[in-house]
Amino acid sequence: MNPLNIEISRRKALGLGVVSATALGLASCAGGSTSASGGGQEGSGKLQFWSNHPGSSKDLEQEMIDAFMQENPDIPVELVSAGSNYEELAQKFNAALAGGDLPDVIVASDVTWFNFAFNEATAPLDDLWKQAGTDPDSYVDTLREDYALDGKHYGVPYSRSTCLMYFNTDILDKAGLPTDRGPATWQEFAEWAPKLVEAGGGKPALVVPDGSNYLDWYFQGMIWTFGGAYSKEWEPTFTDPKSIEAGEFLKEMVGKKYIEIATDPTVQFGSGNAAGLLESTGSLGGLKKTATIPFITTYLPGPKPGCPTGGAGLAVANGISDERKEKAVKFIDFMTNTENTVKFSQATGYMPVRKDAIDHPDEQKYLSENPNAKTAIEQLTENTAPQDYARVFVPGGGQRIGGALDRITVGQEDVTAVFEDLQKDTQKTIDQQITPLL
Repeated sequence: MNPLNIEISRRKALGLGVVSATALGLASCAGGSTSASGGGQEGSGKLQFWSNHPGSSKDLEQEMIDAFMQENPDIPVELVSAGSNYEELAQKFNAALAGGDLPDVIVASDVTWFNFAFNEATAPLDDLWKQAGTDPDSYVDTLREDYALDGKHYGVPYSRSTCLMYFNTDILDKAGLPTDRGPATWQEFAEWAPKLVEAGGGKPALVVPDGSNYLDWYFQGMIWTFGGAYSKEWEPTFTDPKSIEAGEFLKEMVGKKYIEIATDPTVQFGSGNAAGLLESTGSLGGLKKTATIPFITTYLPGPKPGCPTGGAGLAVANGISDERKEKAVKFIDFMTNTENTVKFSQATGYMPVRKDAIDHPDEQKYLSENPNAKTAIEQLTENTAPQDYARVFVPGGGQRIGGALDRITVGQEDVTAVFEDLQKDTQKTIDQQITPLL
């Protein structure tokens, strides 16, 4: 199917009434969390920005906030650490929706933004953009439209990413492999792997995060290249022979110790204890500062597309006053303007979100001096695709898939049996929470 038709179908399906289903998911996780704030923001006049500081960006976020307040002394902003990851932040926002003090702006990930939009917990931004003088067309179209629902937009791209492969060039060279590219296919990776392990002194050819740290996101590209998928729209396809083949390949690579499932793979790779790394573009900034080895970034293996888009945007809480919403949108516009998206992308490795950022002199100079940063930008248009419904739209999808992948990698369980369980659990969730509303 044409990608445009897929996207139209996706938006149409989402607009048919998934609000109630996702609202159930919000209610189920709101009760067990606590609010990140104890003060009444409406009374204080201070905007609160809840962030998990993607890409270890806390200091940079504060620097950008300070610059905003210098230009807008009548709009004070407080940066709140609302979680160590996207899910923790979402849980705290859920708690605030259940009766706590609401923030004004939140970081909303690829998996969490639509829950809040469906439940009307976050505000549509289109009219607010007009009031604030924001030009939505200045954002990269693909990234902006990731937050579109029923003709309205519920987020602004911020810490946007693709997956990347990172390779230690010293080990590539010692193994007699190309030092200017990664494997073209996963089959070629399987050919490279024993050479990389030998050249690396027995260290794994590739380290990857586990199922609780987005292995379900990274594996999504692999399953596509085998001809499988998590789902075809609302139809789970885990038991498709091609999907099972991809699972068998992953299990085999882990079993042979070519791929290692690691709790902190970025540190492991950066310290020279693995030949390769499969991680987010958001790891690039940290590796530039801390890695003790030379490395390149590469596309994920094909055939294309072999990589999903991901990351997070900024959203505005719907339960605050109209005056605060206008100020919040003005703040978001500043945080993601050309100068700041250039600064943020260079510090973290995430992609610039404004169209004119690529032509900014500072960015051109940076990309010329740091070719590793070009990979994600180029891969976005050449090797990516929208994520499968089973991960991002079926309630609990990412966690469910991640748990199954841990079973076949860490647990080395039978792939067919595990994927059959995953198929049944996903279908049951769709039947109970989605199908009645379509």
